[in-house]
Amino acid sequence: MTATRAIWRRRVERILEWISGTLLVVLAVEVLAGVIFRAAGRSLSWYDEVASVLLAWITYYGSALAALKKSHIAFPGLVNAMPTPARFVALAVREVVVLGLFLVLAWQGTAILHALAGETLVTVDIPVTLTQSVIPIGAALFILAEMLNLPDRLEWARGRTAAAAPEQGVEKELSH
Repeated sequence: MTATRAIWRRRVERILEWISGTLLVVLAVEVLAGVIFRAAGRSLSWYDEVASVLLAWITYYGSALAALKKSHIAFPGLVNAMPTPARFVALAVREVVVLGLFLVLAWQGTAILHALAGETLVTVDIPVTLTQSVIPIGAALFILAEMLNLPDRLEWARGRTAAAAPEQGVEKELSH
């Protein structure tokens, strides 16, 4: 990994960790407040709607972080068992499918934002475009994570590195 790419990868990782952590804390505080108010007989009308939006945001930002850390769902055992040429083909197919899916998600997410312009949440005066902006933003962050990891994956698939499979990055980091 080049030094510049490593620096950018680490910066993006720190930003995604900060965003995901902050969202988790905000959701925890919101749930705790909802429980306290409900127990006091004064339920918050906006609790469920805001909690579902926060959960969606955690899912999108967290998945981009997982992709950057090479921790998302994969089949490393199957790919590791393949000979080098087949491993490269499997990686190429995987990247085309994953990047294609997230490009479509970003494109359609942007279209959804235009369609929802002017709408607000039912219980709170928050624009739906803000809450749904996580779709194209999360897709773009996932694409960025994949692109930052792609050079290392290509080297591994070509058999030019003895490093563990990219999808085993977490296990490798934990063992050190």
